[in-house]
Amino acid sequence: MKLPANEPSSLPWFREELRNKMAALEQEIAGHRHTLDLLRQTEWAYGRFVPSKMLGLLDVQSILDLRLGDQTEKHMTVLFTDIRGFSQLSESMSPQQTFAFINSFFGEMEPVISQHGGIVDKYIGDAIMAIFPSGADAGLRCAIAMLEQLGRYNAGRVRAGYGPIDIGIGLNAGLVMLGVIGGTQRMEGTVVSDAVNLTSRIEDTTKIYRTPLLVSETLLSDLNDPSIYRIRFLDRIRVKGKTRPQSVYEVFDGDSEQTGAGKERTRSRFEQAVAYYHLKDVQKAIPLLETCVQEVPDDYPARLYLDRCREFLKSGRHEGTGEISANLEWSDELVLGVPEIDEEHQQLVANMNSLGHAIKNGELTAVGQTLAFLEEYARFHFDNEENAMQAAGYPMLDSHIKEHRSFSARLANLKRDITSGLHDSRYLAFQVQLFLIDWLANHIVRTDRHLANFLHYRAHEVAT
Repeated sequence: MKLPANEPSSLPWFREELRNKMAALEQEIAGHRHTLDLLRQTEWAYGRFVPSKMLGLLDVQSILDLRLGDQTEKHMTVLFTDIRGFSQLSESMSPQQTFAFINSFFGEMEPVISQHGGIVDKYIGDAIMAIFPSGADAGLRCAIAMLEQLGRYNAGRVRAGYGPIDIGIGLNAGLVMLGVIGGTQRMEGTVVSDAVNLTSRIEDTTKIYRTPLLVSETLLSDLNDPSIYRIRFLDRIRVKGKTRPQSVYEVFDGDSEQTGAGKERTRSRFEQAVAYYHLKDVQKAIPLLETCVQEVPDDYPARLYLDRCREFLKSGRHEGTGEISANLEWSDELVLGVPEIDEEHQQLVANMNSLGHAIKNGELTAVGQTLAFLEEYARFHFDNEENAMQAAGYPMLDSHIKEHRSFSARLANLKRDITSGLHDSRYLAFQVQLFLIDWLANHIVRTDRHLANFLHYRAHEVAT
């Protein structure tokens, strides 16, 4: 506002007008600040329901940009955990106490998940489902840290006059689909896939073996270096919705130092005993399991297998999947429709079967020749697949290559065990069968099929 030069009498009016406009401007600025603060608080509140990391995975900047049907596919690690005996615990609590208990537990575990790069996908009653975009090692380190945090949490509960609680954790790795589901009035971001369902089943299996942490074979294959963890083969299980049984492994890094060290000392004996049980040679399994239990009284999986062996002797009842000792046949389920890859897969099945037979029969020359073939096969076949993936721009190239490297590492370990002379032929043949069955069920049927579908899609794009 410009003050008229010849009208000094207007100065008071001008000053009053200026004060009024400044006051209005300050009020408007305060209103904008309040609105901005409210928007920030609203965004923060929404972030507790849909984490910003989840939005980032969907390549969305704000929750306002989410649309029904937004989706993406990624290779991730999935974690499930819940509280053991929660229903029984909650029966003695009021609703207020129940929610306070659940939230105190979640409050202990959620920061651990975040610290390891995980994202809590959802809370399901007393259970947590989390995903780890950065890989299997992050998920496994998180699970071990959660068990350590549980120890500190239980110490606090005991000091407060409450009893300690137990949890079970299941981990799996694989392809998952992230997206927005629901209707026009209610939507949510979530993760769905066969890998998610399997993780839930593995977590539920921890109840059977009374062990807190189980992982899948695919999770094991996805680790950068499995040898840095304390892991042992536990069982073959049939999972609802899966046509092929799955191998599960116990990770006991979260056990007490005494129990964990004992399981580490007896790991070889335990794994041999499990193999003999699956081969129905319980006379060999029982003495091995008895020494495991004597040395580590808290080894509940060893106790369970000892009970199974005794039950087999008593009634003939055997809790196994039945496919380990059988010859594996090529089937239509394994056909991917890529002739070169299918032919090489058939060669793999035939030679792995031959290796198992040669070991059982003590044919050392045939064993050596087959191992040499498999080593060369891995190099040749994997190079062909990886070249095809690179040429087609396959988005899951890195995780696929990682599984190839895991196969080669596992084959090298198998060769070392075979040539060491420390194991009998039946146990070694079991290891070969286990190796092949897992590779068929998890890599060829799942990972390679995904690749084949992508290659078919790319070929169709080029043709049209």
